[in-house]
Amino acid sequence: MPDQATILHADLDSFYASVEQLLDPSLRGKAMAVGGGVVLAASYEAKAFGVRGGMSGRKARELCPHLIFVRGHFDQYQRLGDAAIDVMRDFTPVVERISIDEAFADVAGCTHLFGTPEEVARIIRRRVRDELGLPISVGVARTKHLAKVASQVAKPDGLVVVPAGTEMEFLHDLPVGLMWGVGPVTEGKLKDEGILTIGQLAATPGKSLRGLLGDAVGDKLSDLARDRDTRSVQTRHSARSAGAQSALGRQPATEAVFKPTLRHLADRVTARLRAKSLAGRTITVRIRFADMRSITRSVTLDAPISATVMVAEIAEDLVRTALKEHPRETVISLLGVSVSHIGAQPHIQLELPLGLIDEKHRPGTRQGIARWSADRAMDKARTRFGREAIGYAIAQLQPRSSVPDAFRELAEKF
Repeated sequence: MPDQATILHADLDSFYASVEQLLDPSLRGKAMAVGGGVVLAASYEAKAFGVRGGMSGRKARELCPHLIFVRGHFDQYQRLGDAAIDVMRDFTPVVERISIDEAFADVAGCTHLFGTPEEVARIIRRRVRDELGLPISVGVARTKHLAKVASQVAKPDGLVVVPAGTEMEFLHDLPVGLMWGVGPVTEGKLKDEGILTIGQLAATPGKSLRGLLGDAVGDKLSDLARDRDTRSVQTRHSARSAGAQSALGRQPATEAVFKPTLRHLADRVTARLRAKSLAGRTITVRIRFADMRSITRSVTLDAPISATVMVAEIAEDLVRTALKEHPRETVISLLGVSVSHIGAQPHIQLELPLGLIDEKHRPGTRQGIARWSADRAMDKARTRFGREAIGYAIAQLQPRSSVPDAFRELAEKF
């Protein structure tokens, strides 16, 4: 662990809502949310009433009758998010962006130019406010995890520095929900065991945590609660997987539900792969049932693929198999598709029509080439006329999701 707190975690506050208030000053100081059927993001004024991202629009209006909904300006989110991260890059090249609105930076190599890490953080915050008109919270610490926790404590629009040697004192009384990797389900399990603070988590024997959360998660959270985090800020990431998922509410586990959903998800995933000239060999589906229990199924192919229909059909087969294995599960609440074992799209090797059972899923067959070529033509049309200009009928004719694809794509981009 370094001797100084030099890692910054910067997080734009209520980013989507803050952008809307910037674009329309009449929304400032008001309870507003981006979305409609579902809340994509809420302003701090709306959060004061209990409105949260992912909540249904109906529930949000019950909590806050005067809530104002706006549809969202996704191109502006991308532009302003990029601009904020570029401010950080003005101080150090060691920047790791982890989402549209947050990033880590290690300023150890630039303190002789710009001052202490705290001074650098203050300048970044001032510039983002002055140049972009957006609030940003920054945490400074010796480790990535602690810097991220500190930025959450700093919200809204603040700065928290955790000096070297004070880490455990800082963490001790904070709620476990602030930890990186502790979601609502894990937080609930810990709460049931009387573990409410990070200090209590740190004092819990590793064996107990492994029994409660599983070996991997238990060991990871035990280390983080004790501020054992050796990860460095990484400026480059090789793509290891690409995925998308869709919350369905409570839908019957039938082909009429999962086929169009999987086609839509496969289209989103493979379009991103083709845009970067990538392809992958392993297809994985995730299915969440009514009781929130999830299962995954996957298959690894001989050759990498990036054709939408191929990925969708393989995903359908995986879902059918999974549902046969769980005949009592008649309701699904979420579906996800991911492609992994990703690499550069290879030159397609032509294959003879040998009548193989998996021929339609082999990229070098006549059908495989036709599918990939059709997707490339669709990609070009979308680049020129927009994503909604063309698509697969089985997905296009379905009722539109309450979460716009533009929002999903921003969330899945990093």
